[in-house]
Amino acid sequence: MKDRPVNPIPITSPQNPKVKAWASLLEKKHRDRTGFFLIEGVHLLQEALKADGLAAIGAIAVDAERGWPEELRDTRLPERTPVYALPASVMAKCTGTDTPPPVFAVVAKPRHDGSALHREGGFVVALDGVRDPGNAGTLIRAADAVGADAVVFGRGCVDPYNPKTVRSTMGSLFHLPVIEGDLAELLPEAKRRGARIVGASLDARVTCYEYDWRSACWLVLGNESEGLSPAVSALVDEHVLIPMRGQAESLNVAMAGAVLMYEAMRQRYFSW
Repeated sequence: MKDRPVNPIPITSPQNPKVKAWASLLEKKHRDRTGFFLIEGVHLLQEALKADGLAAIGAIAVDAERGWPEELRDTRLPERTPVYALPASVMAKCTGTDTPPPVFAVVAKPRHDGSALHREGGFVVALDGVRDPGNAGTLIRAADAVGADAVVFGRGCVDPYNPKTVRSTMGSLFHLPVIEGDLAELLPEAKRRGARIVGASLDARVTCYEYDWRSACWLVLGNESEGLSPAVSALVDEHVLIPMRGQAESLNVAMAGAVLMYEAMRQRYFSW
């Protein structure tokens, strides 16, 4: 480890091969091909650096005019992580925000062995066709907040490493396993190991407050407009309803997911 860089390596051209490679990570196909993704801003870099080896940082780039961020003044970096200084126009080419951040980093996708999916008495959040990156990132953040064991992105979901999804997690992406997989295979395996599969439905007869969340379970959340797919819904053991007293027809998936997760946490840790 070493102290913050004093003399970052300057890159001035948007045609530099490194810049082109970093900019390509804004597209999923290049993230899939390389196994790397982008994180933007001071907070996400701090969280990645604290991730205890989970996040392998390949490179860091800072705005040449603003210099090394003051918030990172006492931050220590991995020994061989190169740091580059880019003009704002080149920073903008590599990031997905209208105003480029003061710093971004290239990070290897974390690898998880799947053991978190089958912990005794575990609580897993699974997404079925959730396509909005903001919703997906918020659900990861909520799952982190309630102490879920993992979040699973099923087929048809947005890429968890989409820049908007990553920003929406506010660093929670580095706090718990986020695993991509086929729910048609993972849900039956979870059931075989003793977990209950729970989904939300406006037609359910049991409210989320009546359901007993204390045993091992997977909470499955569906697409923003269509809900759970028929194939996944058929694997659900219990559908629950979030009761509402006002006139709203429903909650969006991020809000509904947070309500359900917090009720599960309340029963598991705060109900005596």
